[in-house]
Amino acid sequence: MSVVVAREPVSSRTGHVIADAAEAVAVARALATEIAAGAIARDRDRTVPYAELDALSASGLLAITVPRAFGGADVSYATVAEVFRLRSVADPAIGQLPQNHFLFVEALRQDGTPDQQRRFFGEVLRGARFGNAQAERGSSALDLRTRLTREGDAFRLNGTKYYCTGALTAQWIPVAAIDADERQVLAFVPREAEGVAVLGDWDVIGQRVTFSGTAQFNDVHVPADDVVAHWRLFDRPTLFHSYGVLLHAAIDVGIARAALDDLVASVRQRSRPRLGARAPSAGEDRLLHARLGRAAAELHALEALLSTAARQHDGAAADGVDEAASGRAAVAAFAVKALAEDVAIDAANLLFALSGASAAESRHGYDRHWRNARVHTIHDANDWRRVLVGEHAVHGRYPAKPVRRSR
Repeated sequence: MSVVVAREPVSSRTGHVIADAAEAVAVARALATEIAAGAIARDRDRTVPYAELDALSASGLLAITVPRAFGGADVSYATVAEVFRLRSVADPAIGQLPQNHFLFVEALRQDGTPDQQRRFFGEVLRGARFGNAQAERGSSALDLRTRLTREGDAFRLNGTKYYCTGALTAQWIPVAAIDADERQVLAFVPREAEGVAVLGDWDVIGQRVTFSGTAQFNDVHVPADDVVAHWRLFDRPTLFHSYGVLLHAAIDVGIARAALDDLVASVRQRSRPRLGARAPSAGEDRLLHARLGRAAAELHALEALLSTAARQHDGAAADGVDEAASGRAAVAAFAVKALAEDVAIDAANLLFALSGASAAESRHGYDRHWRNARVHTIHDANDWRRVLVGEHAVHGRYPAKPVRRSR
């Protein structure tokens, strides 16, 4: 795939402005119904989802965390998690695409200057999408080579990023870089700026439509007003990192729900029992009922845990984010993320185990659930999530904040 440029300037867009949490969830449900219809074909054909992302921008969902002072709905963490879950049931690739968009909106909320907030929140309210350019291939996901160097009253940006989810179809790409004082900053760069190249080199088995490949920044001019002092966020207690984990967990929960829903539909449609089953029909197979019932119970528990973790974040935000509140929110997010990996993959496996040989027919697209879950859940070492939750249970220790550094 060749490099793709933005097709329409942000200033010409007009996005719907969502008023409150109830409308956000209702809009998310409606949009999920629309995007679900093409999920199998997009995954099979590796289609860049321009139309679906334009619909997402127009829906107003990308602006639901913009503060009310700037015209947004300023919804809760619980609402955002539910919106992500709903969209990921329909298509987890489109569920994941705006994950970092929401984190960058949060970075602006916390450390953007008043002028940056006014300008960029206005862009988001008009439907602009923030791509992602943080990680780099190398020894650690937290190590950065990308540099922002001073040039008069502005800067020059140089570096290469990978796992750039959303960058291919964004209007703005916030880039994590190290400045001359060895501090982490976010440089907000227009997608079509000179020196920016976003490659279509994402060639993986799952989450294919995220196009989370390479972005290159070669001597890109960055005005000083477009640089956010991101290092400040890590100098104080924050919900920023656990918020990101929470959204990733919501994506996995959505995958698990989609797999179980397909399994239930398959059982209802199937008349012939599995070979060897002591039942007159698939629908009367009691062993099948037992295994499906256990999977349903596990999924219901996982969905409840996601809601609990999101409310933990809301409580911390309402009461004031100190080290203890930040730590408790992180433990809650890590717990649901760790469990979601197992439940999503198990649900995808069970879909084949209980649906019979016909489940392998490519027309069903059942394999995408396993592939999506497997690829999305390797963002981090999931067993270490459990270790950190266990350390808190035994010793009361809270997880440390990850801070990117130069190398």
